[in-house]
Amino acid sequence: MASTLNMPHLSANPVAFSGGGGGLRLGSSRQVSMKRNNTDMSMGTRRSVAASVIATGRVSRSIETSSGLADVWREIQGCNNWEDLVEPLDSLLRNEIIRYGEFVTACYKAFDLDPNSKRYLNCKYGKQNLLREVGMENSGYEVTKYIYATPDINIPIQNGASCGRWIGYVAVSSDEETKRLGRRDVLITFRGTVTNHEWIANLMSSLTPARLDPHNPRPDVKVEAGFLSLYTSDESDSKFGLESCREQLLSEVSRLLNQYKGEELSITLAGHSMGSSLALLLAYDIAELGLNRDHSSREIPITVFSFGGPRVGNSSFKERCEELGLKVLRVVNVNDPITKLPGIVFNENFRVLGGRYEFPWSCSCYAHVGVEVVLDFFKMENPSYVHDLESYINLLKCPQRVQVQKDGPDFLSKAREWLLGTQNFNPLPWRNAASNMVNLVQSQRT
Repeated sequence: MASTLNMPHLSANPVAFSGGGGGLRLGSSRQVSMKRNNTDMSMGTRRSVAASVIATGRVSRSIETSSGLADVWREIQGCNNWEDLVEPLDSLLRNEIIRYGEFVTACYKAFDLDPNSKRYLNCKYGKQNLLREVGMENSGYEVTKYIYATPDINIPIQNGASCGRWIGYVAVSSDEETKRLGRRDVLITFRGTVTNHEWIANLMSSLTPARLDPHNPRPDVKVEAGFLSLYTSDESDSKFGLESCREQLLSEVSRLLNQYKGEELSITLAGHSMGSSLALLLAYDIAELGLNRDHSSREIPITVFSFGGPRVGNSSFKERCEELGLKVLRVVNVNDPITKLPGIVFNENFRVLGGRYEFPWSCSCYAHVGVEVVLDFFKMENPSYVHDLESYINLLKCPQRVQVQKDGPDFLSKAREWLLGTQNFNPLPWRNAASNMVNLVQSQRT
């Protein structure tokens, strides 16, 4: 059963938006859409679209207009699976999606891609200065730890070494921000794919048992092998090697939860692309191990804000995440091919025949987790634009604007130049992959 809401489109050159439109899919996944396309419209229609855009900012029926975030933070964090908050998109929820998206953008702004820099492939700034240097000094959060990942994949890179790369950070809300939020928020953010190792990991499209709980390995719960490698691999071969991304994160999250025990707490994870996969893996890991249960066995809510994220695991992984009470809000661009990977064919839509009979391979089908907020934007001149995080955020900020303004250089272009410029690295497979991605994107427009 599904209900749909269709709205007109707002034109732009070269990219056009409509103010809002979409559908609500009842069940395990719901959708609300905001679109851009190339349809010309009259000024009268533009006014009606602007009204629709304003409507998407209204507070929904379930939250009183006078309520502040501190009063309704549990609903905004998904305690009711965002029921009645996505159609129309609630203003408080939209602001929180944007806010967490900007924390992820900070990872990109701070990531050093200059091969001549001493901080090459690491963060440009120290923990105390990170948020200030990227223009978020008033965010109300303090960075407590940097996170590094080392995939168990050996391919040549410029400096000839396979070592950990900075992928994100852990932060916690200040006392003042905690009052505004209504709880102490422990935040973990992850950037998306940049380095060779990460691209290879993304393409390791095979399922493997997660086995993150040693007391109950649950072999039927499977995740994508490359993401699991990024999450669990360490540098144990080196005397001064890094712990795995997983060990770093579980240790810091446990420390912060213990430091602020007795307070009202939340755990929020946010990531873009590959980073959203790591965010979901960490959320599952924390819940499976029971680290989010306090001394009175009360569960601390865990919420994932995913931007342009791929599928992470199979249907059993999805079901287990739901059993554990994880709340996942997926912000996706309908034209973004990354959100359709892995499992282009064998996915949640190809498991059941006629809604009744499961295929024998259903346990090997990938499945998305959570509720979707669906965007629709495209730029013919730059196909990578469909996966750009700033494009996601700008549309959420100003869906009525006819042109997205991007600050600074094109990060994806810089990453591509770095990737193809590495020594002893054959770019042909990557160019073919990029060509296939462009063809996939363009095919969705026909």
